[in-house]
Amino acid sequence: MRKFVGYRCSVCGQEYGPEEVTYLCPKDNGSLDVVLDYAAIKGSTRPGDVQASPDFSIWRYLPLLPVGDPGFRGTPLRAVGWTPVYTPKNLARKLNLRQIWIKDESRNPTASFKDRASAVVVARAREIKAAVVVTASTGNAGAALAGMAAAAELSAVIFAPKSAPPAKVAQLLVYGARVMLVDGSYDDAVKISGQAAAEFGWYCRNTGYNPFTAEGKKTAAFEIWEQVLAAEKLERPLCVFIPVGDGNIIAGIHKGFKDLHQLGWLERMPRIFGVQAEGSASVANAFEAGSEVMQAVEANTLADSISVNMPNDGLRALRAATQTGGSYIKVTDAQILAAIAELGRYGIFSEPAAAAAFAGLRKALESGLIGAGDPVLALNTGSGLKDVNAARRAVAEAPIIEPRMSALRRALEVMH
Repeated sequence: MRKFVGYRCSVCGQEYGPEEVTYLCPKDNGSLDVVLDYAAIKGSTRPGDVQASPDFSIWRYLPLLPVGDPGFRGTPLRAVGWTPVYTPKNLARKLNLRQIWIKDESRNPTASFKDRASAVVVARAREIKAAVVVTASTGNAGAALAGMAAAAELSAVIFAPKSAPPAKVAQLLVYGARVMLVDGSYDDAVKISGQAAAEFGWYCRNTGYNPFTAEGKKTAAFEIWEQVLAAEKLERPLCVFIPVGDGNIIAGIHKGFKDLHQLGWLERMPRIFGVQAEGSASVANAFEAGSEVMQAVEANTLADSISVNMPNDGLRALRAATQTGGSYIKVTDAQILAAIAELGRYGIFSEPAAAAAFAGLRKALESGLIGAGDPVLALNTGSGLKDVNAARRAVAEAPIIEPRMSALRRALEVMH
């Protein structure tokens, strides 16, 4: 079955065949949506076929993906996705919410959501016989690409700003990628990675640039459909909170829900809420202005994974909220750190960008954007182990005591 039939520009609507373009629309540099043959998919696959799959990874959704089976069974490439959703009852009571889910993407092979996009991009790279894959990243996307490329026996080159957290850089190196630390911003790393891809013929994974990244990220929407929407009888639309930097995660999840709706498998669309750090809020600013025009900012936030001057996938990120009755929320770095500590009390360890989603959920409750009766899901996009320095800032230092019971008692009194 030929599922992948072409591309459509998200800006001008121009359509292209599968072989006509690779990255952006030639007319206006708009991000391209992958177009699937929904009639063919409906004719060959039923919802029950997917739900009965014994493959608990993103590859259970192969009938809805624009790539073939990548092989490499028994490797991390085949372990991406089907991450758990938690329902912490004490947290629901504390927030006065009837229903809350936290979807924990830190359980992916390289400990972040970005494995979804990288797995599908690597599968595409194998299909087009690319020998080298490349991306710009503050750490997570690069680690995901390096890990998936290693599993699929491809070479990877990663450009990261020199300010990237050391733990993330270490991951890149351990996976065997060629790592270039750029003396500049993430946006500078994006620019040189694109130039290098063009110069050397490498296959570029860059967020909002390669159409297949959103196709990987949409698999989270498919899982939310199975794990929450099809499993629960919700009286109101599910409110999904997603951290936003470049905008590709929220755009991909929106695409996933639209695919399901187009197939007739999803009756009611969830409301999608984008959360941005105040110091990196181009999309949120446009939402507040009622405009689809993004203005660059000088990004300044501890949440490196969503620290972006100008989002590469801003338009689709904006529409994810405007087309679903959602909204955009800005949170401070202090609110992000507080969210790291609060989630930790329920056994969930988040890096700053991941905790931003929960911080946004809290702010939406306080401002009345959502109410106690709204079912909510926050996406925890990456492990706190990715940025231990930020985690340490979120909590008090552990006391150092002398090895005597009297010292222990004094410390316990202070801690109470």
